[in-house]
Amino acid sequence: MELLKINDAARELGISYPTLKQWIYRRKIKSVRTAGGHHRIPRTEISRLAFLEGSRLPGGKGAMESATALSHVISGRNQLVGRVTKVETVGLLAKVVLDIGGQSITSIITADACRDLGLKKGKPAAALIKATEVMIIAPGS
Repeated sequence: MELLKINDAARELGISYPTLKQWIYRRKIKSVRTAGGHHRIPRTEISRLAFLEGSRLPGGKGAMESATALSHVISGRNQLVGRVTKVETVGLLAKVVLDIGGQSITSIITADACRDLGLKKGKPAAALIKATEVMIIAPGS
């Protein structure tokens, strides 16, 4: 797991060091403590927040300037942010597998779309789920 110093993480997110420290204290972003007690931010947290461009950032302050942020806003709220774990291209199609919080989501897209999106193992990506129905199943009560 890649860990970033707070200054580096703040720079990537386009926010100030004090703002990022407040997010840590308010648990709006996860951090890991070193043996010396210093905070480090996992790369996965940067990737997660890179998709929440502009006013969607946890503090609701400022727009992100990060090159990794999504450049388009989508009205759908059913987005799952994760990291690409596998890309298999065969002919005109590509099978893309995302790891989202330890769960896998697989999508079949065109090879052109995969290439245009620059999808590669290890890169952050989001799955946008479109469905007319969502069913909830609970264990018997």
